[in-house]
Amino acid sequence: MTEPNFQPLAARMRPTQIDDFFGQEHLIGKGKPLRLAIERGMLHSMILWGAPGTGKTTLARILAEHAHARFEKISAVFSGVKDIRAIVDRAQKAKSEGQKTILFVDEVHRFNKAQQDAFLPYVEDGTLTFIGATTENPSFELNNALLSRARVYVLKPLGEKDLLAILDRALTDREYGLGKRAIRFPLELRNSLIQVSDGDARRLLNLLEIAADFAKEEAGQLVISEETLKEILQHSWRRFDKGGEVFYDQISALHKSVRGSSPDAALYWFSRMIDGGCDPLYIARRVVRMATEDIGNADPRALALALNAWDTYERLGSPEGELAIAQAVVYMACAAKSNAIYTALRAAMRDAKELGSLEVPLHLRNAPTKLMKKLDYGKNYRYAHDEPNAYAAGENYFPKNMKPRQYYYPVNRGLEIQIKEKLEKLKKLDKETR
Repeated sequence: MTEPNFQPLAARMRPTQIDDFFGQEHLIGKGKPLRLAIERGMLHSMILWGAPGTGKTTLARILAEHAHARFEKISAVFSGVKDIRAIVDRAQKAKSEGQKTILFVDEVHRFNKAQQDAFLPYVEDGTLTFIGATTENPSFELNNALLSRARVYVLKPLGEKDLLAILDRALTDREYGLGKRAIRFPLELRNSLIQVSDGDARRLLNLLEIAADFAKEEAGQLVISEETLKEILQHSWRRFDKGGEVFYDQISALHKSVRGSSPDAALYWFSRMIDGGCDPLYIARRVVRMATEDIGNADPRALALALNAWDTYERLGSPEGELAIAQAVVYMACAAKSNAIYTALRAAMRDAKELGSLEVPLHLRNAPTKLMKKLDYGKNYRYAHDEPNAYAAGENYFPKNMKPRQYYYPVNRGLEIQIKEKLEKLKKLDKETR
């Protein structure tokens, strides 16, 4: 039966002093601005942006402790404007008594604009010092009014050295950690647990606590063995947010590896996304985009291969279908590259929007009725197949009031070398006809 005041190991081991905090040396190293602000109790509104388990909540609590301020914490997932108003009432009462209040909003990116705006007046008049924590890029998720009033600090995933120090302290601390339980945990297995924790201190301590609970007693000691770790690590623990910053960073890395003709890096990022739980069909759709955006007519086979890989995954599922997507990824990374189609379409779309509804020239219109023929629809149209080389040299296919444009510029790679040569010959015929 769980004790009424039970706290998880991660909560018990949360640092309360800045000197006990591991990681984030770029923010809280000796002489760094955030460390100086904490040591001097200098409150200012801020956004703490970083992956889970990097110390966002802990830093906020340490700042409140040093500033002797009240600490109000809410989660944007479960709280709303009503909760903010209640906190404001308490903060106003505390302010009248000479006490400062920190409002810590966890997952602040989950608040909508109205909710974010609700506490702005109280930040401006000094009723609250706002500290928001987010795993998402603030520039995308938070409104400008809030960003302009808060400084953004970026927290990095913890390194192996920091995680090992946290693990060692949890194993030896007799008051809050596991020091009283005489646990034997070999170094090589500790390193395995650190790798799985993926830079997340909270995840590391949660896994350690579970491992200690599953450990077997041998000669008066609890032993965390390789079998123990295998038992608790049956599922993937990689950091992968299916709708957030890490998701878009990784698909960006995959796309740019393909574009940069690096099949090995492309395979790595593909594997990272699959390992993290990404839907392979999402990757398959993006691979189709790569085939058209970065390869195009330099190697038209890339598009067919991408579509076949997509179809194969839908037919076979995992893991067989993933191999087909991987094949397409590698082929495209190795293929000749051209963004000529992508660039041409963007230029043509820009003209279509900016030049308005220019009429189709009469000679390009169909004339299925007598009235249309009487109105000269299709008159003087030159049927290309009846012309020498199946090409109506000198013909104009643009609207009457629009100067002919060139959007498509084939590159000197792959099949587009031949396409370029052909188009140049046709242009030469146009010049000879005019």
